Amino acid sequence: MADNAIFPFQVGETAVRGHVVRLSGVIDEILQAHQFPDMVSSLVGEAASLATMMGAALKFDGKLIFQAQGDGPVSMLVADYTAGGALRATANLRDGDISQTGIALLGEGHIVMTIDHGADMERYQGVTPIEGADLAEAAIAYFAQSEQIPTVVRLAVGRLSTPGEPDRWRAGGIMAQFVPGEGGTRERGEEILQSEEDRDVWARVAAFVGTAKDDELLDPAISAETLLYRLFHEDGVRAFAPQPVRAECGCNGEKIAAVLSRYSEDELHDMVEAGAIKVVCEFCRKGYHFTPQGEPSRTP
Repeated sequence: MADNAIFPFQVGETAVRGHVVRLSGVIDEILQAHQFPDMVSSLVGEAASLATMMGAALKFDGKLIFQAQGDGPVSMLVADYTAGGALRATANLRDGDISQTGIALLGEGHIVMTIDHGADMERYQGVTPIEGADLAEAAIAYFAQSEQIPTVVRLAVGRLSTPGEPDRWRAGGIMAQFVPGEGGTRERGEEILQSEEDRDVWARVAAFVGTAKDDELLDPAISAETLLYRLFHEDGVRAFAPQPVRAECGCNGEKIAAVLSRYSEDELHDMVEAGAIKVVCEFCRKGYHFTPQGEPSRTP
C-alpha cells in the first residue's frame, strides 16, 4: 500500500511516535470536485493531510475536525477524518484578491480542533490563534499551546505530471510527537520533556523531520518506508501496518430533507429556482434536488 494510506511509526525504543501520509487519488478527487485556484487547492491539501495524521492518532472510533477561520481571502478551511479512513476537505472563499499563498490566505484568525467521540459523548474542542509561516507551523503552535505535546510537522502538496495524462494532485506529510508512555499520566501543562535524555531525543527527531523535502513527501517512487529509513536509520524506526484512506463524504438526501423540514413555507419558497430546491454539498459538491415543499425530487 504505497498511496492513499497513513503509515504509523515509532522511532527506535523512544517515546516518539508519528505518522506519514501519502495521498494521490484521494486528494485529487477532493480537489478536482472544487476547482479552487491552485494556491487554495494547495492549502486544502495541506489541511487534509494534517487532519488525516491527527485523526489516525486517535485511539477510539470518532471524528477529528480541523478548522481554520480567518479574515483573509480564505474565510474558512475545513478537513475532517473519521476513524476507518474517511476523509473530506473544503474551503470557503471571500470575494477579492487571492494572490497570497499558503497560510497568508487565511489572514488573522484561529484554529479550532474538534474531537467528536460520537453520539451521547461530549466533544473536545481546542482553540488557538493562527500562528506561523505555514500550516505545519500553525499545527505545531496549536499542540504547544493547547495540548502541551512536543510536535513537528512537514506538509507538501503538488501536481504530478504524466505525459499524455492530465495533471493529478498529490499530498503528503509527516508528523512526529513525543508522547507519554503507555499508562503514563501527567498534569495538564506539566513539562513532558522532563529529562535531558528526552530533550536530546526530541531535538534529534525534530531536526531530522525538518530535513524532509517536498519531493520525498510527494514522489510516488519514494515509499513511506524509504522516507522513514532516510530520516531515522541512525536511531532505528519501526513502521507499523498502513491504514487505508478514502475520499468519503457523509452527506445524504435524508439529512438535508430533515434540515429543510425546519423551514417555513415562505422560507422554502424563497429557495426555489426553476421549480425546485437544489442543495449542493460544500464538501463533495454533490447536488440534491427537492420539491418546493422540501421533499426529495426524483427528477433532478
